[in-house]
Amino acid sequence: MSPIEKIKAIETSAELLYSEAQVETALDKIAEKVNYLLYDRNPVLLCVLNGGIVTAGKLLTRLNFPLTIDSINLTRYQDNIGGETINWIQKPAIPLQNRTVLIVDDILDAGLTLEAIYNYCQEQGATSIYSAVLIEKVLDQQKPVKADFIGLTAINRYLFGYGMDYKGYLRNAQGIYACKED
Repeated sequence: MSPIEKIKAIETSAELLYSEAQVETALDKIAEKVNYLLYDRNPVLLCVLNGGIVTAGKLLTRLNFPLTIDSINLTRYQDNIGGETINWIQKPAIPLQNRTVLIVDDILDAGLTLEAIYNYCQEQGATSIYSAVLIEKVLDQQKPVKADFIGLTAINRYLFGYGMDYKGYLRNAQGIYACKED
């Protein structure tokens, strides 16, 4: 079986957890809360690459206040389905000193990546730091950080779609899927 055939097999056998309509409704609810809380804060929206691209892009058009955008890129997975070491790829170009930061990512899993970003923003002198995630994975363990804005929750399975990937693929799936359990 070719690599593309394997990816298609994963996609075909996956369970749809949230449809495109359900995800879009969740994004509307996140935007409503962010608009209420940050409308007068002149935040930097910090998109976590690569997974946060879809969430940040879709959330951005729903926000109705002045903001600036930048990105940050760090990974634990590196196109695999697991990993523990955080690899910094890109840091924001916009100074975070004395700014409100809204970190936008696709998923809050164990919280290690989000914790590293929070710490980085604090070190850079951000006055306040908020985070919005499309989906939070429900785990049996305590996470080092909590997201301020959460769209949806999911079971502890490997997820893909709406920015989340399976080995670098399937970020563009129109819905959120859970890989078939082994």
